[in-house]
Amino acid sequence: MQDHRNLQAFDLADELALEVYRITMMMPDEERFGLINQMRRAAVSVASNIVEGCARSTNKELLHFLHISYGSVRELDYQLSLSMRLKFISQEAHDQVSTIAVRTAKAIYGLIQKVKEQA
Repeated sequence: MQDHRNLQAFDLADELALEVYRITMMMPDEERFGLINQMRRAAVSVASNIVEGCARSTNKELLHFLHISYGSVRELDYQLSLSMRLKFISQEAHDQVSTIAVRTAKAIYGLIQKVKEQA
């Protein structure tokens, strides 16, 4: 069990969730129960699964939740691209948040590799 607050991956995931909420506030109201909901759920899932994994007692369990977190950040990256292509968000907003998503994915992947080495 480790403290998620000491992980760069968590800090990035938290920043990502905040930014996704910020940009989705500008999206069309008719997407509230569609893409907005999906993006917010994916963004919160990234950080939440890091937290949950860190609260578990084995590296195997931690890895399970880190893999879910990684999947959620990749899902979100696609949703950001789709939102931009549908013109729900600007290229600038996409690039800004996608950059955070990519950094988060790399940090989670690095953490997965580190935990695997310790197993």
